[in-house]
This record gives sequence, C-alpha cells and structure tokens, in this order.
Amino acid sequence: MANVVLEFKASAGDSEPQNRPVLIIGQQAILQQVNWSQIKGKLQPVVSKETWQAALGALNPNPTDNCPLYLNHATVAALPSRVSRHNSPSSAHFLSRLVRSCLPGGNNRCIVMVCERSDVFASSCAIARAFPIFSRRSSSSRRPEKKHVTVEFVIIGQESSPLDVSELKCLANAADGVRLAARIVDTPCNEMNTDHFLDEIKAVGTELGITPVIIRGEELKQRGFGGIYGVGKAAEHLPALAVLSHTPDGATQTIAWVGKGIVYDTGGLSIKGKTTMPGMKRDCGGAAAILGAFKATIKQGFKDNLHAVFCLAENAVGPTATRPDDIHTLYSGKTVEINNTDAEGRLVLADGVVYASKDLSADIILDMATLTGAQGISTGKYHAAVMTNSEQWEVACVRAGRSSGDLAHPLVFCPELHFSEFTSAMADMKNSVADRENAQSSCAGLFIGSHLGFDWPGVWVHVDIASPVHAGERATGFGVALLMALFGQASDDSLLNKVSPLGAATNASEDQMERDCKRRRLV
Repeated sequence: MANVVLEFKASAGDSEPQNRPVLIIGQQAILQQVNWSQIKGKLQPVVSKETWQAALGALNPNPTDNCPLYLNHATVAALPSRVSRHNSPSSAHFLSRLVRSCLPGGNNRCIVMVCERSDVFASSCAIARAFPIFSRRSSSSRRPEKKHVTVEFVIIGQESSPLDVSELKCLANAADGVRLAARIVDTPCNEMNTDHFLDEIKAVGTELGITPVIIRGEELKQRGFGGIYGVGKAAEHLPALAVLSHTPDGATQTIAWVGKGIVYDTGGLSIKGKTTMPGMKRDCGGAAAILGAFKATIKQGFKDNLHAVFCLAENAVGPTATRPDDIHTLYSGKTVEINNTDAEGRLVLADGVVYASKDLSADIILDMATLTGAQGISTGKYHAAVMTNSEQWEVACVRAGRSSGDLAHPLVFCPELHFSEFTSAMADMKNSVADRENAQSSCAGLFIGSHLGFDWPGVWVHVDIASPVHAGERATGFGVALLMALFGQASDDSLLNKVSPLGAATNASEDQMERDCKRRRLV
C-alpha cells in the first residue's frame, strides 16, 4: 500500500480484468441501477452481463458482502443497505474496510465507486484511507516501482453527470490531505520530532507560497507561552508554535484552526505505563489533520482569512521536565498548577487558542486534538467528540461529519457545573480534574475554553479525535475531511459547497441568517 499512486478520473477507460484487476463497490440497490454499458468495458470478455446480474442477486450485505466475478481479478462488493442517523450515508468506514480486503492485487488496478453525488466526497476520502503511505518494511524499499490505483465514480440519481475537472481536482487534493495526515501520524518520533514536523509545515507553505511564522525554544518562554514551553522544554528537540496564514483580498472573517502536535507523549514525570505508552506517536494527530486540511483547502481556494496554528512539543522526561506542583503562567496570563504532567495537550492548546484570539484576531477558533483517552469511552472509536459554545456549530459539526465520513458527536458543554473540577488553592486552576469520573473529555475541553474565557464573543469549537485518529495500528487521516466539509461554504469549490452544512437548502429565514452573521455565515 505504501507505494500506491491514487488517481481520480472521470473515466478509467476499458481494460480486461486480467490486465487491470477491478473492484466495483456500492450499495446493493444502487449497484442494481448501473447500466451494463457503464461497466462492461472493465469486465468483458471474461465476465458476461448474466454473470454480473447473478452476482448482484447473490449479494446479501450484513452489513457488507462481496462476490468474485472472475477468479481474483474482478470483484463486486456491497456496502450496508441502510445506516443509522449517527452514521454517514456513504458508509465511509465500511468502504475503507472493503477496499482494503477486497481490492485484487496487482501493479495497475481500478476501483469503480457507484454512489449518489452527495456521497462522492466522503467516498473518495474513505478510499484514500485504505492506502497509507508510511512504511519501513525492508521489502518495500526493495520495490521502488509505484503501484497505480485508478478510481472512477459512476454517479446514480438525479445529478448523474460525470465528475468534471474541478471536482476531480478537489477529490485528489482531499485524498492527498488525508494521506499526508496519516503519514505524519504513522511516522515514529525518531523520524517525526518537532524539527521534522516543522519541515512538513515549511514544505506545505512552500507549495502554497506561504512563509510560516515560527516561535521556538526560549523565545516561547520570553513571549509568555508557558504551556507549550513547559510541556516541551525537557526534550532534545525544542518546542515550537508555527502558523500558516492565508489572507485573501475581500475576506469578511478570520478563522483559526489550532492543532495539538505532541510528537511523542511519555506522560512526562507522571509517566505512562508499558502498555499505554506505545502508540503515543499519534498524539500529533490534531496538528497533522489541520496541516492536511489546510493544504487541501487552500489549493481549492478559500474566500476568508484562514490560519493554521500548530502547537508542537515532545512531552519528554529529563532533568528540566515540568514537575507536578509546578505552576506555569500561560499565554492568557492565567496561572496553572500542574497536578498531572500527562494532561499536557490542553496546556499547549490553551496557548494556541489564545494566540489565535489575541494575535490573529480570529472570529472562529477550532482546536483539534487527540486530547483524552476518555473520548473513546464518551463517543467511541469512530466519532470525534465535539464541544462548542455555539449550538448552531454543534449541529453543523454533526452534519459535516455525516457528509464527510469523519463522524462527530456532541459532548456536554456545561462549564458552570464542570469547571470547578480544576479548582486550585495556589493558582487560577489545576490542569487535571479532581474527579476522573465526571465528564473527563468535557472537562478537558473546558480547560482550553477557559483561557479564551467562557464569555468570549466568538465561536469556539473543540474536537477530540483521540480514538478515530487510528484504526488498529494504522492512522486514518481523520479530521481532514471533517474540516474541509465544515468550512466548505467559504471555499471556492462547488463540491465543498455542497457537502458543507450550508450546502443544502435550510429552513432558516433570511432574517434569521442575517442576525448574528458572524456565527452563521459558514453554518
């Protein structure tokens, strides 16, 4: 999978399955609407129309199913016939699994995705997840040749015209963003420390014509970033705050995405155990997703100011490591008594969101992080946990999750009941809760929001992706599709406009939309 070149085309062309193995995939009812003339060029002469129809009749998805059409060269696979209201209509998670398990082998392969137009974006991102880039297997280094997978969409339904060039470009950029984020998350810290992560940011900046702002090491301390500096000061590679900024003419609002980029989390002096520390290379998943989404979003054109803020550090153990009982002053000016050095993500993000507010004058701030193990208990392995000071944005995040395949579900937002968990006799607050059985994921998010202030007039969204950032031992690139869909209405791209929460007609009156326009312009 590591050497795969993924291409999206309006037509993949005709080829016999022996020469180019093919996987045809979609919901059974939708597959049955496909005209034989649309796919026969990829199956004949070894698969007849009768064989195709018999295979469709044999499928019995529960929740999925597949049927070989010709040896191991051609397969048809069925997605679930229906999904619940908290799942994506695209069945994105099942799609990724079917591609991994059913796509025939070979150096030149084809996937024919049969779906409605509304599911094209989510399906393309799901397919991209099935082809991770990072590998250090010795066998992969001995095979430098690239394998090619061509993806063709057959659109069923009212809008059944083939995808145009701009739509294909959007799908390619989104897939590239997903695979970039997954590659960064999969890469171990000896190859993805803060220096390497900054190189990734600079490379994206160079490609987009943007020079990043970087604040590192002692400069962080001098400028008051006590959260980022305190977490990363014991590591060999210095902590950093990095910012990529897109500021087009005619922008009407400023948006900031703030990503947690802990390249490795030992837990610090509150050290993790031997079973919980492996996998902590993934603690940069929020920053990786924001980098991938920023790259894809700007390539598609974005009408408003958009800043990507990366809070980078390695939570290491050493003579200068932060100790429990230490008190740090964060960029907000508030003091924090450290009672758990393994609750470090909220410290770096608190500095990041305040920088977005004070220095970037952001109207809308979204932070994304692999923040809490409790997220998986709260919303599970597939749904990110969302908390926000805006009910409209809470609804929008859930809708964007369904349209993008990066599912999301709300957390409780109730600071008046929960923030007392951080009470400190010595400082403004502690960094970890007193009662770990009281809405842990919500409380962790509230810590970040408290540094903006719970009366902050802008929109603040917190997205915890601790569990969906990986599936088994592989990163998923989760978050890229969610961000692109959630903010799609500000994109120049028509496909992103359609999958955004405002892509479809709403029942809200124009008067309602005009009121509080800063909160409602995108959602």
